[in-house]
Amino acid sequence: MNTLTKVIIGIIVVFFIAKTCGRSDSSSSSVAKTWQKSPVDNLIKELNDEKNFSIILFDMDANESSDDYRHQYQVIIQRPDTVVEKKSAWKNVSATFFSQNLNNMGMEIVSKKDGVVTKQAVPAGYNHYIGNEKYGRWENRGGSSFWAFYGQYAFMSSMFNMGSYRRSYWNDYRGGGYYGSSRGYYGPSGSSPVYGTKSYTSSNSGRTSKWGSKPSSFKSKVRSRVSRSASSARRSSTKTSRSSSRYRSSSTRSRSGGSGK
Repeated sequence: MNTLTKVIIGIIVVFFIAKTCGRSDSSSSSVAKTWQKSPVDNLIKELNDEKNFSIILFDMDANESSDDYRHQYQVIIQRPDTVVEKKSAWKNVSATFFSQNLNNMGMEIVSKKDGVVTKQAVPAGYNHYIGNEKYGRWENRGGSSFWAFYGQYAFMSSMFNMGSYRRSYWNDYRGGGYYGSSRGYYGPSGSSPVYGTKSYTSSNSGRTSKWGSKPSSFKSKVRSRVSRSASSARRSSTKTSRSSSRYRSSSTRSRSGGSGK
């Protein structure tokens, strides 16, 4: 093979590599665009200096005729000598994030304990206050044990919109492989959910919330719509990721290949 032929082949190979890399970068960019930070991620960042806090999904709402979904959060910050509570403004969320949290209203969806952040749906107060003898104790009522806050922390019961917390459920959460994991806890397995959206919107506080006050037909319509949107987004993300993987593989092969003998 003469020198001119080798030069031409080399130019072709370089052009192919550059084009493939360009497609790979474009595909990677598309993957990045399918993911975006949720308002919860932004709240975690804002609370970075706090060592202990909880983020509770306080309320949610949607537009019946458009892809407009919103959340409101309750933030509880644990300080050495007090507990600070505040509610966020309404935040726009994606259909996917709304779908992921449809059953989590009234639940703690993020906890930071001793500097460690855990994203997990659990009954509000489970990770910081329930079972913590600084704030209350277990009391026997009718043969079952329930959590009761001390007088100075009695406000926390209404702050968590708490009906009653059974010790058997809390023990199930702590010893059943849920504590410290990402698995949501809605009550003992095999039974109807004790905690979560349905339970919360049946309470006095939840019944008057925006989501709790919506008719069942509205909720069903929104659930169906966000479920379809979330499924479509997952398929699109998977397809884009596979395409990106193929381009990267092709680029690797082209770099390792020779120009012939």
